[in-house]
Order: sequence, then C-alpha cells, then structure tokens
Amino acid sequence: MIDPTLRGLLQTPALGLRLISGSDAPLDRPLRWVHSTDLADPTPFLADDLALLTTGGQFDGQVTASAYVDRLVARGVAGLGFGTGVRHPAVPEDLVAACARAALPLFEVPYATPFIAVARAHAEAVAAAAFARRSWALDTQRALAVAALRPHGLVAIIAELGRRLDAWVAMFDASGALALEHPPGGISPAGQDELATHVESVLARGTETGRSIAVDGQSLQLFTLGRTRGLRGVIAIGTPSLDSEARAVVTSVIAMAGLALEQSDELEGARRRLHTQLLESLLADDDTLALRVLGAMPAAPVIIAVAPDAAPSALEEWWERRRAERGSRAFLAVADSGVVICLPESDAALIDEAATRFGIRIGASDPVDYPAFSRAYGQALSALRRGGSGAVRFSDAGESDIFAALRTDDAALLAQSRLTPLREADTELEHSLRVWLEHDARFEPAASALGIHRHTMRSRVGQASRLLGMDLSTFPARAELWALLQAAPAGETGSVA
Repeated sequence: MIDPTLRGLLQTPALGLRLISGSDAPLDRPLRWVHSTDLADPTPFLADDLALLTTGGQFDGQVTASAYVDRLVARGVAGLGFGTGVRHPAVPEDLVAACARAALPLFEVPYATPFIAVARAHAEAVAAAAFARRSWALDTQRALAVAALRPHGLVAIIAELGRRLDAWVAMFDASGALALEHPPGGISPAGQDELATHVESVLARGTETGRSIAVDGQSLQLFTLGRTRGLRGVIAIGTPSLDSEARAVVTSVIAMAGLALEQSDELEGARRRLHTQLLESLLADDDTLALRVLGAMPAAPVIIAVAPDAAPSALEEWWERRRAERGSRAFLAVADSGVVICLPESDAALIDEAATRFGIRIGASDPVDYPAFSRAYGQALSALRRGGSGAVRFSDAGESDIFAALRTDDAALLAQSRLTPLREADTELEHSLRVWLEHDARFEPAASALGIHRHTMRSRVGQASRLLGMDLSTFPARAELWALLQAAPAGETGSVA
C-alpha cells in the first residue's frame, strides 16, 4: 500500500514519475487530490493540498513560469507534475527554476503515463489509508473492550489507549489529581504543574469539553469525563491532533471510563452510607462500632472538621490521594451539616490545604479523644457559625467567650426588645450602664470615666432599673443586663414590631 502523499506517488514504479526539484519535507505532505489543467490561472478552481498536473499549454502565450508558480504556491498546491511529450519534449528550464526558487516540488510525468493513472493511484491510496484507519479503530476498540474486562480495568484501558495511540495518556480524578498515566513520566515535573492548572480550570467550570493546549512545549488534548455539573475527571493525551478514527476511539474510552466510574460510584455510595451510620455512633461518643467495622480509625487526639459546601466525591478523592501520599488515615462521612472529617491532630494542615484547594469554608474543632467526639463536632459547627473564610478553627475564631456563642438572631431580637424602653427614654442611659458594668458596677470610677458626678451616675442606674423592671443592685440582674448589652445590635434604637 502506498501512502497518499507525493512521495507515495513518486515511489510507485508503475507510474514512472521523476522528481526534478523539491526538498524532502514537502514530499510527505498528505495530498487531498490530484487534478489536471492547462489553464493560465487555475487557482480559483483548486483546493489546498493537491497535486496539479499540466502539459504546459498555458506557457505558449504570455504566461510566465514565475508568476504561474507563485500563484500555485499562494493557493496551497502541494506539487506540480509536468507531462512531457505532449506539448513540450522536456520540462521547461524556466519552470524548473521557478519551482526551485519557490520550493514547490516539481516532477515529470512521462508520456506513457496518463494523468488519469496518477489520479487513480492516489485515489486508491486514499481509500486504502482510510480502510486501514477504520480497521485500526475497530481493532483498537476490541482491544480496549478486552482491557476493560481485566482486573483494574480502568488502569488497563488507559495503558492500552496509550499503546495504541503511541502517546502519553493520563487520567485526572475529580479533585484534579493525577490518577493514572501511561507510560509513566511522560511529561516533565514543570509540565505536570502547568497541566494540573489547566485540568483544575476545566473541572472548576464543570462543563463537558474537549480542548487543545500546549504545556512545556508539548501539545495535549484534554477530554472531560462525566456530565455537565457532574464531571468525574479529565483525560489528557499527548498529541497535537486526532483524526476522526482516533477521536472515535477516545470517545469510546471516555464512555468506558464513565461506566467504570459509575460502577465505582455505586460502591462508593454504599461505603458512604456505611460511614454515615458509623458517624451516628461516633456522635454518641462511642468508637467501638467504627473500630469493629473499619478495623482502625485515625489515631487520637483527633480534630473534627465540617465542610458544609464541599462536593463529597471530589473531597473524598482528594483526601484519599493525600492519605496515599502521607500514609495517614482519615474518616469522612456525609451528614446534614456537610462532609464531616475526622483526622489526626498531626494532619491539621490538610484542613487549610483542602479549604484553599476547593475554595470552601471548613470549621475545625480543638484536638480531642474519641469520648469527646460530639463536643468536637459541636465546636466545628460553632466555628462555622462565627463566619470567616477558608479554614476556621474553634480555638482561633476570635471571641471564644460564652457571650459570643449567645449572639444569635433570636438573642439579638430579644435583647433589642428588652432594651427598647431604655433607648427610647434617654440615649445616654445605655452607654452609661455599659461603662458602669465595665467598672465592676462601682459608681465613683464609672462617673469619673463618663465625666459626670457620682450622684448623676446613681440616678441613671436607678432610672434604668425602673425602665427595665430589674433590680440592678443584685448580681443576677447585672449579669442579665450585661448579656443583653452584648447580644443587642449596636447603635439601634426604636421599638421592635
């Protein structure tokens, strides 16, 4: 079988073609077709990447070889064949010079070889190449189907695809981490980092796509796995382009990988339900059942973290990757509050890393032993309620006093309602009471801080007692007033509807 290129035609003995001028590189350029014409300017009727055959009739008039060749090159003609013995006994010297100057391959077609024979030979080469590619595609798909039936079928599929395409093939999981590759080390470390950035960008958009990129001087094709808003990963192929047959093979691999991941999802779903049930026993401060079922749990002391906005699959895959890298253990379960993570105190830095990687908030507890699991879970939720971004730790959440925990919407509404009589009567009363309590309810220091007489201070406290219906000479009333002042929205006046 000859290649559908100019070199393939020149190497066909039956045609007897002879190369006159032209370098090696253009000879391997694929030819779309072979056409013949003696028009002075055939370019309006030509397509790119064809070989043009002529007997030179156009050169009997005013057409110069140089202008003719320039037009052909500008149109994208891949080669020029000159039929000798019809109008010219040999290829004209000025045409040889013009083709050499323009680097356009020029070959002689002997009188004994009809132009139709050249065109037919090329058409047969195109058909044979297309048949070979279709046969390759069918054989490759059969090999991939067999690979899918092997243990660790996804690994076998990626390896088989890499061998068949003779290219580096890699699969990235939903977290953007490199999961599989064949052959190993097919891209430099610098290229891996750059490629990881592209993969994370594709996954973040969450839409099915195929794109071409260049990484560290290497051309790559990226294809997503899974449905829009539910992407399961990305396949990267180290090749500048894929023809229709290779693309069909890749499409079948994407379908196989998707099916394998769906089956994995079913197993993962069962595992996730099991972990959710185990979480209930852990929240009862009993790790006996979890140890019996799982065999081991993260070593105490542990930190309990809650990620309310995380996609469970992506976070679990990411954490599993880190577990494999570090050799540490973590327990993840899905609850109404989000993804609950139990990890050793020594791996606390992973909480910050996960929050940054996924752009999510994660509340984290203080280190505890398993009998205090439920308390740590409450601390993680409390840290989340206090706001902030990224990883928010209970111990670092700013105010950790009891009054900060009381600052809920209900508490603010109640405090505002109770303090309304005070605020409506005299705008100075609330500030005076706050200063008084800050000075341990002593009149002399409070009056001095406010710049008023101590009798005025006593009068204001007495007025507040009457307005609030509280005996501020007692400690419980003073403690309640302080709680109201802490919970009430600052600077708000007026009644509550």
